[in-house]
Amino acid sequence: MALLNILEFPDPRLRKVAKPVTVFDAALKKLSEDMIETMYDAPGIGLAATQVNVHKRLVVIDISENHNDPLVFINPKITTLSDDEREWEEGCLSVPGYQEAVIRPKDIRVNALDINGDPFEIEPDELLAVCIQHELDHLDGKLFVDYISSIKRLRIRKKLEKSHKKRA
Repeated sequence: MALLNILEFPDPRLRKVAKPVTVFDAALKKLSEDMIETMYDAPGIGLAATQVNVHKRLVVIDISENHNDPLVFINPKITTLSDDEREWEEGCLSVPGYQEAVIRPKDIRVNALDINGDPFEIEPDELLAVCIQHELDHLDGKLFVDYISSIKRLRIRKKLEKSHKKRA
């Protein structure tokens, strides 16, 4: 397995919309394994393929305490089940060092394919529901900072750009 490079805001590649996965092969399995390893190393609880500059509809998540229960969602789709919403402090591997409150639907259903292309459906709650919605936003070129005020977003952008220049 290999660690992948995680793109950071405001990299324009994070705004690219991912395409559906159509081939379920060894390369897709390796990509998902590399993404899981990268997510654990970061450390994080979710990672979308878009964040590693692969524009396929693939997300990996593991909210378990011991990092031993990774979930793979391919071509996921969310259905909102009620008008109830929840606010949750979100962070992101592509926006390192920042957390902000985001309001998202509380009750959702997720339909996806597993690594073998077999369909499954779940109705997650709490952290898993928030994490899935956050990661699926990445597949559509959206970041959690899009939910906050433009002033806060600009402040975060400027600080990250400054940090990127120092590292270059």
